[in-house]
This record gives sequence, C-alpha cells and structure tokens, in this order.
Amino acid sequence: MGSVVKGFLHEIKKNRILYLMCVPALIVLIMFSYIPFAGVWMAFTDFNVVDGIFGSKFVGLDNFKFFFSENSMGWKVIYNTLYINFFGLILGIVVPVSIAVLLQEIRHKAYKKIAQSMMFFPYFLSWVVVGAILYGIFSTDVGVANNILEFFGAEPIRWYSEPKYWKWIIILSSVWKWSGYNSIIYLAAMSNFDGSLYEAAKVDGASKLQRIFYLTVPMLKPTIIVLTLLSVGRIFYGDFGMIYGIVGNNPVLADEVTVIDTYVYQSMRTLGFSYATAIGLFQSLMGLILITAANQSAKKINDGEGLF
Repeated sequence: MGSVVKGFLHEIKKNRILYLMCVPALIVLIMFSYIPFAGVWMAFTDFNVVDGIFGSKFVGLDNFKFFFSENSMGWKVIYNTLYINFFGLILGIVVPVSIAVLLQEIRHKAYKKIAQSMMFFPYFLSWVVVGAILYGIFSTDVGVANNILEFFGAEPIRWYSEPKYWKWIIILSSVWKWSGYNSIIYLAAMSNFDGSLYEAAKVDGASKLQRIFYLTVPMLKPTIIVLTLLSVGRIFYGDFGMIYGIVGNNPVLADEVTVIDTYVYQSMRTLGFSYATAIGLFQSLMGLILITAANQSAKKINDGEGLF
C-alpha cells in the first residue's frame, strides 16, 4: 500500500504542471456532471418546490409505472425514438462511407475540394434553417414538392397534415445534414491507408470496385465500429433541436414524431419535474446498457477491438 501511495505522489510531483492544467476542467466536470446526480432522486418522489428534492414525498417507481402505462405516450415515444434513430444510424453509416469513398476516387483536386466543401456545408446550418428549407419544399401552396406533383398530373399533398411522411422526412434531413461531416472523418482515416496495397492490387488485376470492397471498406472497419458504437449509445436520444426546428408545435404531427427528448420537455411543463426526471433516468440507463452490449459485440466482430 505504501509503495502505491509513494508511486502516486511521485507521479503527481513529476507531472504537477499537467495535473494543475487539468484542475479547472475537473472542477467544471464535478460541478456540472457529478453534483447534479443528486437530482436523480426526484424520479422517485412527488417533487414540490416547498419541500425540496429530499423533502418531497417518496413514491417509489410510480413515475416509471405511469410512463409505461396505457394512459401515457411512453411506448409510442420509445417506438418513435428507436425508429428514427435506427434508420438514421444505418443510413448515417452507408451514406458517409459512400461519399468518402467516391471523394477519395476523384483525381481532379479543384473539383474534389469544391465537392467536399458543398457536402460539408449542411453541417453548419441550424435546424431552424433546415426547417425553413423543408417548409419551402413541402408547403401546400408554394412548395416545390407539390409543384412537381402537379406538373406530372398528381394531386398535391397537404404535407403538414399528413403525419405518415414525417418520420422519413426527419431521417433523411438528419442524414443530409450530418453525412458531409462524417465523411470527413472517414476521409481522414483513408488518408493513412498504405498506398502500396492499392498498387499491388492494381498490378494483380483488381478492378476499382474490387479495391474498394476488398481493401478500402475492410480497413475502414475500425473507424466505422467506433462511430457506430457512439451512435448506438445515443439511440434512445432524440434530437430535440431537430424535431422542434422541423416540426415545431404542430399538434397534427406530434404523435408521429414526438421522441423521448421532446416528451421530457412537454412532461416537465405539464406533468412535473419528477415524471420528466424519471423518463430522463430511464433514457440514460438504456443508453448505458446498449453501448455496453454493442461494445462487447464489436469486440467479437473486430478481433477484440472496441470503444473501451
């Protein structure tokens, strides 16, 4: 025990400047990430401001029971969240990898830079701006989508009164916004690939598609796995800004696009802090379980390599 303490003190003394530089970040982390853990107790109480967090009536798992009851939207918002995130995750891997591979194959440098910049541009747009763009596309009277339908002799659609379309509108909007950014990550990984492997494959008669499928994609696998694990950990999280930026407070579309995050916000305004805290705690626990399970699966697939 004494040798451990002595080694610890020696490490602190040796790298004291580096540890001092970490102190402000550790203080912020403790203040905003660990001390607020005490607020989790609200999930098990009927919170009121007068009695405070620890003085409010203890109700056990009642808030969780109500969330999963038939009188609540619990199962519906879980389904919406998983549906949007699952297909967003699949397309969010396939599309960026495809963009990165295609950009990597472009030999004209000027065109490559212009294409890369245009792909990256949507990342800088806020969801409010994306929502305005979508309104210009799907507006009933002046929207581009209805003008195209009328040009081909089809009946116009009242998009903002038809909930069935909006899950996929949101999924595709998310993929469009993030694909350029994620493709940069894959391009950075591809820049470290050994060029001699491609030259050898070319000499052996491998076509461009064969080089992509048998060299590029397998070497991208570790990067894909890490980004997928990070996404799986957040599969129970809906993008609050995305939903409100695109759909807003439209009550007609609410049942189809309400995700856990927006439901927590609505619940906090109408059903109280305790119920909203219970939903948030459930969301966090599911994220922890999923990322742990996904990491173990990734280790089996990827020869023992995972996120942690």
